[in-house]
Amino acid sequence: MLIFRRYRGASEIPRICAGICVFLGMTLLAGPVGAGSRQNSLRESGGAPGKFREVTDEVGRTVRIPQTVRRIVSLAPSLTETIYALGLQNLLVGDTDYCDYPPDAMKKHKVGGAINPNMEEVAALRPDLVLVTKSLNRLETVNALEELGIPTYATDPHTVEEIVTSSRRLADVLGAREAGAALATDLDRRLAALKERLEGVPVKRVLFVVWTAPLISVGQKTFIADALRHAGAESIVESQQDWPHVSMEEAVHLQPEYLVFAANHSQEAAKDLDVLAERPGWNSLEAVKERKLAVISDAVNRPAPRIVSAIEDLARQLHPEAFRVPEKSGGTQTSPAAAPEPNSKRERRRMKVARAKEEEMPACAH
Repeated sequence: MLIFRRYRGASEIPRICAGICVFLGMTLLAGPVGAGSRQNSLRESGGAPGKFREVTDEVGRTVRIPQTVRRIVSLAPSLTETIYALGLQNLLVGDTDYCDYPPDAMKKHKVGGAINPNMEEVAALRPDLVLVTKSLNRLETVNALEELGIPTYATDPHTVEEIVTSSRRLADVLGAREAGAALATDLDRRLAALKERLEGVPVKRVLFVVWTAPLISVGQKTFIADALRHAGAESIVESQQDWPHVSMEEAVHLQPEYLVFAANHSQEAAKDLDVLAERPGWNSLEAVKERKLAVISDAVNRPAPRIVSAIEDLARQLHPEAFRVPEKSGGTQTSPAAAPEPNSKRERRRMKVARAKEEEMPACAH
């Protein structure tokens, strides 16, 4: 019997302003798909044994699925993003209320939340396969689907490299091996190019802020912490917990060089250094005094291919010198791809736009 523990690597949080309290302490149990579920699957589809195949998902379960998967329901925003990244959106017949990227995903039939999807809605879509992720979906959901004869495939990436590998594996399961290989090759190439560009550049010590009151950050074993490392940064928080609470005294003692926020953060004060500068403790941080703030896409919160774009963006903000190219006259200029300094007027406008967008639709992680 496998134990699904919610590692909560800032992965799948349907709405960060309410989700943290819901997710803390959740434990999921899952085991191999049993004979009863396989019989139900055959009975519901009317298929013969030869029309099915067995695959092993990322939590080690053996899952029996149709030889050709034609209808998919995704119960995680990160999985919906991955389906689109693979170009398989035509197979996606349903997803959750929080699947908002790309925008076309919001047009798909909604089956409720990731934590409490409507089983009747899912079943009515007649999916060949439902995609779930260990860090978000519940055992009760998986069991209910199996009782209905609907197979589930679970993902469980913990690092950026595992996100790439997970995307490739999912493509294989869905019969799109070439698309998966092409996507993985592109992501690996971009990560390798970034690593080469940052070679020899001093690593920045950062504080990734999930929440400001109380101050919550990410642990070292989360994929977000790994994303920071790929961007030439390291978290000052060395906790092995996934969502550690950090005292302001500790933060002041550790003095991060930069504060890093995801654009979907729901607290206005999180992106307003003027407000933070008036708060006890925060006003003692040199990063606040010097306005060293990096705001990146909420893609950093989801273990999906788009996280590489967030990593590249963060690297540009933290290490603009690594993205400058020589001018013909012998001087230097910033590469067109390089992001502006965090305290520039353009960056402040970008923060305001992000704040406005979050008021229009719910934030979503993973």
